[in-house]
Amino acid sequence: MRKMRGFERLIKLSDAQKIIMEKCGDFFGVEKVTSDQASGRVLAEDAKAVTDVPPFDRSAVDGYAIRSGESFSASSTNPAVFILKGSAEAGSAKGRIEAGECYEIFTGAEIPEGGDAVVMAEDCSMEGMKILVKRAVPKGANISFRGEDIKEGEVMVRKGETLRPWHIAALIASNVKSVEVRRLPSVGVISTGSELDADSNERVKAGRIADSTRPMIIGMLKELGCAVVDAGIVGDDLCLISDKIGSLVKQADMVITIGGTSLGARDLVPEAFEAATGERLIFHGVSIKPGKPAGFGMAGGVPLFTLPGYPVSALVGFEALVQPLLLRWLGREQFERRRIRASLSRRVPITPGVTHFLRVTIKERDGEYIAHPIAITGSGLISSITKADGIAIINDDLEGIDEGEEIEVQLLRRIN
Repeated sequence: MRKMRGFERLIKLSDAQKIIMEKCGDFFGVEKVTSDQASGRVLAEDAKAVTDVPPFDRSAVDGYAIRSGESFSASSTNPAVFILKGSAEAGSAKGRIEAGECYEIFTGAEIPEGGDAVVMAEDCSMEGMKILVKRAVPKGANISFRGEDIKEGEVMVRKGETLRPWHIAALIASNVKSVEVRRLPSVGVISTGSELDADSNERVKAGRIADSTRPMIIGMLKELGCAVVDAGIVGDDLCLISDKIGSLVKQADMVITIGGTSLGARDLVPEAFEAATGERLIFHGVSIKPGKPAGFGMAGGVPLFTLPGYPVSALVGFEALVQPLLLRWLGREQFERRRIRASLSRRVPITPGVTHFLRVTIKERDGEYIAHPIAITGSGLISSITKADGIAIINDDLEGIDEGEEIEVQLLRRIN
């Protein structure tokens, strides 16, 4: 029987994060994608307009294109009269306006040659093929001129920005067919544990445990925009775990193992990592609560994170250790999660030297937010997350937080 092992030492969260960033560096992979598929991606180079927007002088309203000087004295009692020459629609070839003529024109259509203004339809009336213009319009009235929105060569979105849907509209409008973006990192994920049951379509067998943590981590990776290599479940077998880790290191930019990283005799991941790569974990055990058994190592330039099997512990380990690196690789400063200030409803004791991830519910009272710590504890209690409105990260230099003290809360859901 294998002996239970202890952690050699616990590393402070800030030191762990520093090591990860120093060892992993930046992620320089780029790829070209079509503009219509680029939403949510991070630009690897400035995006410049290929053409003017609009690409020609066009009507901003439905009405009639005319020579503005011929409407100089027009009024409701003395309308200017124009002969209707034709119709200009968006996408159709433009015509030419001669003296005394006009074109019916629709929003977005190119201004016919010779025209320099558009009279709105409600300021006109029609008698046969004649258009009576009842008000004077200045030159340029109701015209969107070529390039007034975006100029050819103009930088529309800067390198490092995340493309949003409205950016995509600007790219396509200015004839940018494709863009260089940061390549999405691929992350291999594996659960370890002979007790795990992978079949989500059947009732979990007696004595076994549903593999709920792996789908959660995969969902979090996809939410960040990563490509996932799902390696499923491997039982508590050193050779099988080692083989799977070795395979994933060759396939992915990062590897995450779930479970098998604590102190038990069947917690084989650290040893399997060494067997697969010839390297030891750089650290194993972090001063965070929950999430203490998390670890980190490098294999041929590929980072490997060992997360605990309990859902909440794995979630905290992911957010504290894995997510900051992925955000750096993706070129994003932080995960887009709303943050608020809230006052604690009661005192919370803190273990000195340990960074606590406090799950709270949020209530509003007299225009202020009140954070209520969730009483249930334990890294395996997933209800502490499903019931939580947010998470407060409490630094390791505190011994407690008093009732009424203000803390920052990262919201997990919309609260109002």
